[in-house]
Amino acid sequence: METTTDQALPKKSKWKKRLFITFLILILISVAYIFICGMSYSTGTRTGIVIKLSQKGYVFKTYEGELNLGGISEGDGTIMPTRIWKFSVHRNNVAIYDAITQSEGKHVRLYYKEVLKNFFWQSDTPYLIEKVEVVK
Repeated sequence: METTTDQALPKKSKWKKRLFITFLILILISVAYIFICGMSYSTGTRTGIVIKLSQKGYVFKTYEGELNLGGISEGDGTIMPTRIWKFSVHRNNVAIYDAITQSEGKHVRLYYKEVLKNFFWQSDTPYLIEKVEVVK
């Protein structure tokens, strides 16, 4: 009888070992994904006039906006169409949102950080605004 219980033990320990390895792999993948989502790909500035800033989302509300970068004059009187740049403001950063709404109709310079990947509750775009400056 002892031989049957000894044979049953390796099966249980194999099952526990596989479960532990699977759990460890899932944790490592999750940590890597979280690290990648917070990683900054680039930083920069864009200058233009804010034409839209709204709060969007059903459960997780985020601030999403559009900046009119303006048309480009060819010098001979022709103007290329305006270019629109979409950006996001982190939902916890109400100071940035207020600064943008107070500078509506003025030329602003938006300092942004581009992330590699963002969580669905952070924003719709990878461009997160960090600072607002009115251009004079």
